[in-house]
Amino acid sequence: MASTNKVPLQARNLPWVEKYRPQKLDDLISHKDILTTIQKFISEEKLPHLLFYGPPGTGKTSTILACAKQLYKDKEFNSMVLELNASDDRGIDVVRGPVLSFASTRTIFKRGFKLVILDEADAMTQDAQNALRRVIEKFTENTRFCLICNYLSKIIPALQSRCTRFRFGPLSPDQMIPRLDYVVQQESIDINPGGMKAIVTLSSGDMRRSLNILQSTSMAYGKVTEDTVYTCTGHPLRSDIANILDWCLNKDFTTAYKQILQLKTLKGLALNDILTEVHLLVHRGTFCFFFLRGKRSYLAVICNY
Repeated sequence: MASTNKVPLQARNLPWVEKYRPQKLDDLISHKDILTTIQKFISEEKLPHLLFYGPPGTGKTSTILACAKQLYKDKEFNSMVLELNASDDRGIDVVRGPVLSFASTRTIFKRGFKLVILDEADAMTQDAQNALRRVIEKFTENTRFCLICNYLSKIIPALQSRCTRFRFGPLSPDQMIPRLDYVVQQESIDINPGGMKAIVTLSSGDMRRSLNILQSTSMAYGKVTEDTVYTCTGHPLRSDIANILDWCLNKDFTTAYKQILQLKTLKGLALNDILTEVHLLVHRGTFCFFFLRGKRSYLAVICNY
């Protein structure tokens, strides 16, 4: 949990994702085992090449940026850190050009190593990755590399073997709720427990997504409740999904089809979202089936939804 210091005035117009991005390793709310290991690397000045992988919004980029801010002072940051992301050209020319130039030079007034951060490294071409492995080998003495990706399988084995790998898993509700409560207090948001639960459920362990949902819902509706969260994100309400499943089980095909189509059109629901939510509900539910005279009769659906 981050400290509750007041946010600077100049930061108030930032999106909340950036406004409340952790600035220090101590501010990060999850993956304490990973943070402890990295903190030890930094304190002993033995930072290896790093490879962070896992789903979006789990703190990969925030972690390495917090490391960089701990390693370098503000005035040194631009000269000691090179950050490239998926919006930049990720071909072999970039590896042989800016990356090679940055890694091969030393800074006169600063001892220690430079840091190259390659965000969304799984978007790099095969040729670029092959060129990068030689750059990593050749300039290890004065440069450390951190590769960040969502899919480890898209990183060639030669690069994986040169890095210390850390997997960032989805955040648990127990980790997300205290951070969301902190943002709610800072922004004076009117929210009820149902709204908080809906945000955590829809974000699926993605802290970035949860903050975006919280900001958009509070701005659109003022009060953050379960219904306003689902409406703002365009997700089917839980009550609508329960009705759809009930129609499928207890109505004839024609009636069920017409009612589902009418609900889908009325509320502007996406068919993909309906199928996904029904699938989750079926897996969470316990169904009682009764067979009478060779015909299947669905008498009850008992579910904890």
